[in-house]
Amino acid sequence: MLVGLLPMMDPYENKNPGGNDPYLINDGPYIYQINNKLKVRWIENSVYREDYIVPDNFNRAGRNLNLSFNYKDLTDTYKLKPDFDQSYSSADSIAVISDIHGEYGIYIKLMQGNGIIDENLNWNFGKGHLVVLGDMFDRGNMVTEVLWHLFGLEKQAEKAGGRVHVLLGNHEFMVLRNELCDLNAKYSKVEEISKTAYADLYSEKSVLGKWLRSKPVVITIDNIIFVHGGISMEIINRNLNFKQINKIFTKKVIGRNLGEVCGRELVKFLNEADGPLWYRGYFYDTDFCESQIDSILDFYGKGHIVAGHTPDETIRSLFGNKILGADAGIGQNQPGEILFYKDGSFYQCSNKGCRVKL
Repeated sequence: MLVGLLPMMDPYENKNPGGNDPYLINDGPYIYQINNKLKVRWIENSVYREDYIVPDNFNRAGRNLNLSFNYKDLTDTYKLKPDFDQSYSSADSIAVISDIHGEYGIYIKLMQGNGIIDENLNWNFGKGHLVVLGDMFDRGNMVTEVLWHLFGLEKQAEKAGGRVHVLLGNHEFMVLRNELCDLNAKYSKVEEISKTAYADLYSEKSVLGKWLRSKPVVITIDNIIFVHGGISMEIINRNLNFKQINKIFTKKVIGRNLGEVCGRELVKFLNEADGPLWYRGYFYDTDFCESQIDSILDFYGKGHIVAGHTPDETIRSLFGNKILGADAGIGQNQPGEILFYKDGSFYQCSNKGCRVKL
């Protein structure tokens, strides 16, 4: 019987004050396809549990799991193939959030405050597009909850005529190769209790692992480029288009150790400081000037770049909105902001939905 697999539960519960380990851990679910069945693994009050979901018991299991999608949505994940050339047009409106870093409560408050989701956490953005600029993992203690919510929201948005675009950041690639320097202590306990390496919880056999492996590094919507870190001059000097970049990261980077990544010059370059996951030159390089961003935008035929990765307390705009920095410090436990785009204008939006035109 499936009991207590609630992504909404408190990830820590203090049920043993004064004991050796006062915090009981809740985490999961982690779902895998095995022999045409879905195996579910989770941790409830620091106890590892597992069971199977099949179509016949999915309605009951789905209620216990608080799932906002159906059995077919889970199994269809294994049919996903990466789309390397992700270019979209005619978006009704665009909302952008970046670097959530497991801070589920802050994320939900921002999404509700700006009408992206309703009071029941369901899609409320109509035909709008939500862009998540990567770095869902690390630092915070509710990574699993963030990922499952986005997984379900993606299905709801599509049915409403909207879109959820989840991009990969440097922390996704780090975790999937088991580089865990920024892992929250909770997930070290999850590894210990489940007797499973954290990266293996997101293996290609898992629903979330397969889903993440289908995601791009760079997309465009209308006149805007979206990327986790940024597009540097060195990238255009190598004449790299976005299809090539996405293909390299999917085929040659994700899930591979650093030795394999660094063994190929171009792949190594894309994973270093001037690559799209790590670049911070817009905000840190005092020599970066408007002529450089003009060269980058002209190369791709676009008007704006929206990037995350470089945190601040607020959304930033450079060179008359040619560059927008969307990392408003959620991972540093700031209230955060959402970047909003409508009818040619950009706005920074607080968790109360207050909009300020940029």
